[in-house]
Amino acid sequence: MIEPFDDVYFMKKALQEARLAFEKGELPIGAVVVVNSRIIARAHNLTEALNDVTAHAEMQAITAAANLLGGKYLDDCILYVTLEPCAMCAGALGWAQIGKIVYGTADEKKGFKKMASKALHPKCEVVGGVMETECRDLLQRFFKNKR
Repeated sequence: MIEPFDDVYFMKKALQEARLAFEKGELPIGAVVVVNSRIIARAHNLTEALNDVTAHAEMQAITAAANLLGGKYLDDCILYVTLEPCAMCAGALGWAQIGKIVYGTADEKKGFKKMASKALHPKCEVVGGVMETECRDLLQRFFKNKR
């Protein structure tokens, strides 16, 4: 039997957020935070709208999830994000002790695996490549439109 709420299901929700960012002229990265198969936070990049280099989708999602849960630790949560988190976001996710990160496409230049491989909490599980093609294609379309 197929689980209706699997990694692909939640990555599709993160992609919806990324598309909202794309429509606003933001770098199209989206994120959702899930606990017990329920989305508790949705976010997308807001760096342009807020004129804030820290307003990444992951940072927005961490804040929203922590506010909803009433605490700073997200150890029972899963973050779904369309692009591998950067070093800044990985550091924040490490401090939040996120339980699991599922990302779409790797960031070969600025992703945490290259820049800050030890930033996450040691118990954090990481899964990459979920809906990789769709996530990568949206980013490539964004940069093609910028040129």
